[in-house]
Amino acid sequence: MLKNIFNTSHSGSTDAGLLILRLAVGILMLTHGIPKLLNFSQIVEAGMFLPVLGSPVLGLSLAIFAEVLMSVFLIAGLFTRISALPLIVTMLVAAFVAHAGDPFSSKEPALLFLFPYITILLAGPGKYSLDHVIGRIWK
Repeated sequence: MLKNIFNTSHSGSTDAGLLILRLAVGILMLTHGIPKLLNFSQIVEAGMFLPVLGSPVLGLSLAIFAEVLMSVFLIAGLFTRISALPLIVTMLVAAFVAHAGDPFSSKEPALLFLFPYITILLAGPGKYSLDHVIGRIWK
């Protein structure tokens, strides 16, 4: 199973494309997660966040975990497929729970992040990643 997690074999152009995709969605997602982290108290006090298990603090904390920490892992290509999972869940919740009754234009940003994350989950990080380095060490 660990061999599949660290499998990074692709063609050179595919590896470059995966690097660009990881960097782009990772950096762009940080622009959503870092403001949540920096304004945590204000967001909770204003009741601006979807409660998870009845707690907006838990919901916001999980979103920050995915949008900041998992994005950093994605950028580095570290545990990439595993890191994509919380990001996928967060985007599904944003699109279909938090914005369930909203018009499509409100769901669209989450969906635009969702599909690259699914692609990264399926394709892996490529050879320009820490996963590739770890995979070579384990061989």
